[in-house]
Amino acid sequence: MTSAVGEDFQDAVLTNQQWDGRTFEHCDFTDADLTGLSTRNCVFTECVFTGTDLNGSKHVATAFRSCKFERTVFGKSTMDGCSLLGSNFVDCRLRAWTLRETDLTLVGMGKADLRGLNLRGIRFREANLTECDLRRCDLREADFSGARMLGARLGEADLRDARIDADALVAANLRGARIDMATALTFAAAHGLRVD
Repeated sequence: MTSAVGEDFQDAVLTNQQWDGRTFEHCDFTDADLTGLSTRNCVFTECVFTGTDLNGSKHVATAFRSCKFERTVFGKSTMDGCSLLGSNFVDCRLRAWTLRETDLTLVGMGKADLRGLNLRGIRFREANLTECDLRRCDLREADFSGARMLGARLGEADLRDARIDADALVAANLRGARIDMATALTFAAAHGLRVD
């Protein structure tokens, strides 16, 4: 396993690289070109990806722990079985992102534009999704336990079988969202309605 601690990869051109089992800690990938990067079983801890191009990248069983993504481009990138625990996203391009069995617990994604993405079964536990745009997303079986969703837009999203707290049902805009009966009852109770 190759390890890098505190390395400076700013402005590096590392296109179409294949990294397997590598670890990166406190590394700076600011403005790096990582187009087509392929990672498997890698771990990035507290790394910075400001202005980084991850277009077309593929990540399998890779962890990004408490990393900072700012103005990062994720066009047509995929994450399969990954963890983004505690990472923060600011002004990133995420609209063509593909996530499968990925853990977004404790992520900061305030104001992120995720419209129309398939986020089925994704874990958003205790994530900050304030003012996040999740319209038309497939959120079936997603876990929003403890997530902050003030002003989050969920219009036309599919929330069937999703775990979502009463607080989130009050804070988010759900107009036009598709829900199941259990969520409907929780929504009614959260809005002070009595269901007999």
